[in-house]
Amino acid sequence: MKTKIVDALAKFAKSMVQPLMYVSVVGIVMLVGIVLTNQNLVAALPFLGWGPLPFIGQMIYTCLMFIINNLSILFCVGIAGALAKSSRQHACLIAIMVYFIFLNANNLTLSSTGRLAEMTALGLTGTGQATVFGIQVLDMGVFGGIILGCLTGWLFNKYSGKQFGGFLQMFSGTRFPFLLLTILAMVLGWGATYVWPYVQAVISALTGFIANSGNFGLFLYGVLNKLLLPFGLHHLVYTPFMFSEIGGTLQLGDQLLQGAYAVRTGELAAGLPLSDASYWMSFTFINLFGYIGVALAFYKTAFKENKAKVRATLIPLTFTVIVASITEPFDFLFCFAAPLLFVVFSVISGLSMVALKLLNLPVATSGGIISAILGNLVGSYAVPHWYLMFVVGAVVIVVTYFSFVFLIKKFNLKTPGREAVSDDGADTAAISAKAPAAETKKEAASGDVPVATIIEGLGGKDNILSVDNCFTRLRVSLKDVSLLKDDVINTTGCSGIVKKGNDIQIIYGMQVGAVKKAVEENLDL
Repeated sequence: MKTKIVDALAKFAKSMVQPLMYVSVVGIVMLVGIVLTNQNLVAALPFLGWGPLPFIGQMIYTCLMFIINNLSILFCVGIAGALAKSSRQHACLIAIMVYFIFLNANNLTLSSTGRLAEMTALGLTGTGQATVFGIQVLDMGVFGGIILGCLTGWLFNKYSGKQFGGFLQMFSGTRFPFLLLTILAMVLGWGATYVWPYVQAVISALTGFIANSGNFGLFLYGVLNKLLLPFGLHHLVYTPFMFSEIGGTLQLGDQLLQGAYAVRTGELAAGLPLSDASYWMSFTFINLFGYIGVALAFYKTAFKENKAKVRATLIPLTFTVIVASITEPFDFLFCFAAPLLFVVFSVISGLSMVALKLLNLPVATSGGIISAILGNLVGSYAVPHWYLMFVVGAVVIVVTYFSFVFLIKKFNLKTPGREAVSDDGADTAAISAKAPAAETKKEAASGDVPVATIIEGLGGKDNILSVDNCFTRLRVSLKDVSLLKDDVINTTGCSGIVKKGNDIQIIYGMQVGAVKKAVEENLDL
């Protein structure tokens, strides 16, 4: 039982790698759009406002932000394709169709039962619903897409080879799992409207407890705002504090302001001392500093051969978080692959908010570091020692870094750059052999893939069950691992071989995509 659970979790983690490769690229490219559209940067560097640059920046930001706002379908399709053992293009097509069936079933159920939320000045924020591809549905974040992707991959593998005779023949092959998933998606879309609101109600009920629990409530507020982000439930935590009386009230003349956002804005406009309402707005403080510690920890613990690739990924993603407070591309690097770390990070988020309160630092933290600095300069009359937030931030970086490094090494967590380890947990022990010669590595890197040699080293075509890849490693499932020829594989330009049962991983570096393609074409997969 334990082995089955571990294998299932390993397959899930592996399937998450595929969409994450693209999410990280989105975050990197988006940084260009952020730089070209940030008004504070444009004011400081006027050349950024020249000619077509603002339009180019807006195009980059808008197009890629659309992907960030629709990560659910990316995970649904990516996971289904990664889990499928054959005919992956069919699995991906089925996943897309199943996703839209789920959305429409969800919307129709809400509409027919009169439970569609009304649009407010804030749109659907705080209502527990959202618009996805123009369809108003329950806001389940990426969770719904992950569930559908896993179900699609599982049922596709189980039933895509099913054959029928007679008039049922049209449902044979890949059409049969699509039929099953069509029915299942409708049921799930209907059922989610009755189950998920209870989850949302529990979160909403916590807001009253948080508001009346002093520093512990503030701590819980910080934890939940980060911890619930992957499930799309964090909106239900911060929205009441931002825009309703639960976050504070301020009587300004004949106007009653409600919510932390309105209260702080009113206090700044009137030159009043800042009240405790401002602390509810500091749940993004972790974004300014915490991800620096995470990035450093990931780089420190990455396998040596992966450090350059990890560095190239983490630096722009970290800048995206710090400058624009867009965390999703970074969060999904580890929130599912290493959930323990995400829980610890959420706890650090809550502790940092309490630290700000104890130090009497009602600082502005939203919108990225530039907006935070300007916002705190405006409020410096009330918080002259606002710069101490950088001291707290430095502590957050240090605590995050050392706690992550300890946990990653202690539990051998599969963070970026550590996507495969040996059974005994020793990183170096997983590598059975090194590449023998620099000229051999050059051959593979140049695109001249020695595919025949690779297949021979894997025991021949009939011994290969499936071929896949992550960032740097060719992942192969073999029928008989005893047929593997390490000495032959080591002549193909690899940096080492990782063995885990019948699953073999061969390290080729960034050219692994070309290697996988060549092997697949030779095997007709």
